[in-house]
Amino acid sequence: MTIKRYVATKDNTITNAFKENLINRGTGSNMGASDILEIYSLYGQTYDSSSLEGITRTQELSRALIQFPVSTIITDRASGTIPASGSVDFYLRMYNAKHGQTIPKEMTLTVVPVSSSWEEGFGLDMEGYRDSTKNQQGSNWIKRSADTSWATIGGTYLTASANNDYGDRRQQVTFAKGTEDLKLDVTDTVERWIKSTLAAGGFPNYGFGIHLTASQEAYFSASAGDFASGSIIQNVSGATRSFYTKRFFSRTSEFFFKRPLIEARWDSTIKDNRGNIQYSSSLLSAGDNLNTIYLYNYVNGQLKNIPNLTDDSAKIYVQLFSGSASSVPTGSAIDLVTTTDYVSTAVPTVVTGGYVSTGIYSASFALTAAASLVTRFYDVWHLDGTSMLGTQVYTGSFDPTLFRASNRNSRSRCVLNITNLKSTYETTENPRIRVFARLKDWSPTIYSKATANVENIIIDDMYYKVIRALDNTNVINFGTGSTSPQAIGTNASYTRLSFDMSGSYFDLDMSMLEPGYMYTINLAVYKEPGYDQYSQGFNFRVEEAEDS
Repeated sequence: MTIKRYVATKDNTITNAFKENLINRGTGSNMGASDILEIYSLYGQTYDSSSLEGITRTQELSRALIQFPVSTIITDRASGTIPASGSVDFYLRMYNAKHGQTIPKEMTLTVVPVSSSWEEGFGLDMEGYRDSTKNQQGSNWIKRSADTSWATIGGTYLTASANNDYGDRRQQVTFAKGTEDLKLDVTDTVERWIKSTLAAGGFPNYGFGIHLTASQEAYFSASAGDFASGSIIQNVSGATRSFYTKRFFSRTSEFFFKRPLIEARWDSTIKDNRGNIQYSSSLLSAGDNLNTIYLYNYVNGQLKNIPNLTDDSAKIYVQLFSGSASSVPTGSAIDLVTTTDYVSTAVPTVVTGGYVSTGIYSASFALTAAASLVTRFYDVWHLDGTSMLGTQVYTGSFDPTLFRASNRNSRSRCVLNITNLKSTYETTENPRIRVFARLKDWSPTIYSKATANVENIIIDDMYYKVIRALDNTNVINFGTGSTSPQAIGTNASYTRLSFDMSGSYFDLDMSMLEPGYMYTINLAVYKEPGYDQYSQGFNFRVEEAEDS
């Protein structure tokens, strides 16, 4: 699994806009239970006579507050569900809510961490602002809770002007049309929320505030007395035009896939070449001549670290021996192609491998073909890399092939099938989906058809996406990252499939999918010069877990 979603736990819209009578402001109103979050700036709907200039047009602002379950992210990291800092990206995802009012084109929103706690509240009214908190639960333009005011009206945030201990944490995103969804890389903020304290390099999680930039929020210049006691933000560099109205779906929206969330993305691709190891060839680059094999340490069905091999500094060692298909390792360890990173010239029989993730280790090498090809090799894994190799922990085998060029200028295409897909899954399941691939033109003779095994082709770069079958809603899009395959560990390639000797696979967290619907898995493969999407889809249904 390389994608995980965390839906907002609370949100609210706060405003200093006028009520319908254009006299009283809705600064005490709360919209915490609304299914919409609203952001706008209105300039000059009426006039204000308290300004330094005598009579000036008024300022009306609306801002959104939103908070996410960082404690759950911390728990998931501790359990290994998501990787360590530096190996995962976090994106803020919010979805545009269509409406019939004016849309603010060329608007720029500021996304900034809130600097103090706040209450969500139960208000709904976004038109007349009649749901006032009245010193009860809920935040508004003036107060962050029933009995505590914001340090600054309109919410307090981690900005440079706030003179806080954490620095200026503002980010901005621009909407050309005004109808776009919001997608913003907030990795730094989330990682600091995880650290939590200033001493650890972090700050507390009070969520985000989202509002127009200071230059697009409405202009207002007031006397000192009016500003100190009022509900209007002093903004002498603000806009003398209106930007309205941008709406997002809130966490209580009836539309499951429109709710605001933090999306964790990472690339945990495993390319285990045990099933497609090749002898080195002058037709291949140094990278393509490199083979990588893996060791998986399962204990009672769970991956667990080998004692003392628990992090990136861990080393594990491999030697290769020849042998027939029915034999055990024989003779002396084989000399390998020496490289700086994997096999040293001093000890050419030993591959230095290492730690990948919990319970998973790998080793890479290039294999030179002798005059008489060896049909089977045995890989013997050790815990010590000295001249007298230490404890043996595993012995595996593989059958290498010799790479050959072709005399035909044809672009091969595969037939794909998901071999273990169930018709129905529960939301608590996280299955490993297996993809079988064979050449499209595979055609055994009538004499061999009854007994021939179809070869499972290993595809180097395959990607998946998930759509809701009812309306083709893109639930998880292809995470390819660029126009060509990226290196393993590049988080933009978050839907790339792994593979081992049994073929390609990926994990799919069913809790991300709304129960009661049919979904379709689509697959795409990279073939020079681009990605080739397969039209065939694989359907399954998701239901609520019985005990939930």
